[in-house]
Amino acid sequence: MDLYNLTTVTQFILIGLSDLPEVRYPLFVAFLVIYQITLVGNGAILLAITIEPKLHTPMYFLLANLSLLDIFCPSATVPKMLRNLLTEDHSISFVGCALQLYFLVALAGTEVFLLAVMAYDRYVAICFPLRYTLIMTQVRCVQLLTGTWTAGFLNSLLHTMTTFSLSFCKSNRVDQYYCDIPPVVALSCSSTYMAEMLVLVVGGILGISAFLVTLISYTYIISTILKIRSAEGKRKAFSTCASHLTVVCLFYGTTIFTYIRPSSSKHSPARDRLVSMLYGVITPMLNPIIYSLRNTEVKGALRRLLFSKRFAAPT
Repeated sequence: MDLYNLTTVTQFILIGLSDLPEVRYPLFVAFLVIYQITLVGNGAILLAITIEPKLHTPMYFLLANLSLLDIFCPSATVPKMLRNLLTEDHSISFVGCALQLYFLVALAGTEVFLLAVMAYDRYVAICFPLRYTLIMTQVRCVQLLTGTWTAGFLNSLLHTMTTFSLSFCKSNRVDQYYCDIPPVVALSCSSTYMAEMLVLVVGGILGISAFLVTLISYTYIISTILKIRSAEGKRKAFSTCASHLTVVCLFYGTTIFTYIRPSSSKHSPARDRLVSMLYGVITPMLNPIIYSLRNTEVKGALRRLLFSKRFAAPT
């Protein structure tokens, strides 16, 4: 009988952002607009990089992959959240929850590694400008990107299998608007030590390694920029990495709060949902805005794309 009870959970209930009926529809409209801005903004950057020959460089190839991640990541959670805001059915199947968690963690992990690769690319460009084309070749760029996506999805597979091999016989109410490791593990009635240690150890080692690559790269970048004598030279050098540095701060600030802590620590579920919203919904919307405002080449390509579409003569 005990073994049967350990497998009775066949679906989960997503709590959502708010239980107040009066704010459901305003939240639906707000997040629908944010999601559309995210898709249009990142889609525009992808299109601009694709059709603009001047942007066919490793730096923008990496940026295109970041835009892909910023489209996929909210797409794993926002459509379900929007449906839940419109209906009273907040359920998600056991398999559906596992798939949502798998893709979310895989995409987040891939972004961690991608930001490190982008930092390394800026390090080579600023510290070794004459050797940049020899080091960051097309083959090297493809190898680095293949490694980031593979590492992200394999890491997620490990965490997903460990999380959903736990026994669930307590409440099936996930205290979040999507399935994620901490709120799902909190529902287990078996030992969660291994799942928590995997997040802290494996996730910590990979995350800290990627963070150190980013940190060391920017230490050398800043040191090199400070050695430039002309103010105009410093400004140009810094402008090439300012957008990426802003994105790194936004990403790490929210993900560290979300994952790098034990589930037993005192925390506010409402605050957790707010931070997760910033990480999973707001940041992907801000990234294309940050890059289009700070990067003159992207801004120019988007402007040419916009005006060519607007003034193109009908055939």
